[in-house]
Amino acid sequence: MKPLRIAWLTTGRGPGSFGALEYTLQAIEKGLPVRLEAVFVNRERGEAEPTDRLITFAEGHGIPVETLSSVRFRRERGGRIGRPGEPLQPWRFEYDAEVADLLARHEFDLGVMFGYMLIATEPLHGRFRFINDHPALPDGPIGTYSEVIAGLIRAGARESGCMMNVVTADVDRGATVSYCRYTIRDDQNEALWKGTLSEPIEESALFLDIRRRGVERERPFLAETLRAIAEGTLAVPPDAPLDLTAEVERAIATDRAGG
Repeated sequence: MKPLRIAWLTTGRGPGSFGALEYTLQAIEKGLPVRLEAVFVNRERGEAEPTDRLITFAEGHGIPVETLSSVRFRRERGGRIGRPGEPLQPWRFEYDAEVADLLARHEFDLGVMFGYMLIATEPLHGRFRFINDHPALPDGPIGTYSEVIAGLIRAGARESGCMMNVVTADVDRGATVSYCRYTIRDDQNEALWKGTLSEPIEESALFLDIRRRGVERERPFLAETLRAIAEGTLAVPPDAPLDLTAEVERAIATDRAGG
């Protein structure tokens, strides 16, 4: 079986992005039929310590790293950051065209956006096939993981999930490729649900507990999604999204057991 060749796109803002890349490389070492051909980061060295760490880590594993600072690119062109609800600014399309040219230096079958904090535009997603991680179920909230978790708490939800979707112009609503479910309210955290939430909500114990549960699953979930694609049991886009809940929970049990 030929390995699935992937390009990895990230902003590398924090431990979630770094941990996902680290977990995927470890899974590859254990037999995941995937080859990481390139990493693209929309920051350059010196912009943020977490991103610098991720770049150094990838290069240390012999993976080509391409960088293009979206902040510098915007400033050099006199662009501005768009306001919520506005169409994307013209510089964003110009930026994605240059990103696509950088990625074209590498041969890959699929692009994976994980912790990539920019909305992809047509010059990028129209040229290559990408999937994107989203920290919710297919019919769940959209937005960043902070917005998703805050929305789930306010709605009193009992479960959440992870999903991978095809990157299109319809942000977070491209065809669902795969998903998994997990509970966010049970006997272990019921007291947190019944307690008084601290503000800001992102610093509350309940928020942090839900985030921990998501992070624990999003890493094996990505690996199992890539495995299914590599083995030919999952197409992009698929006829129907693949529920990987059982596979993810088995992977978590193995990880906890030190396997």
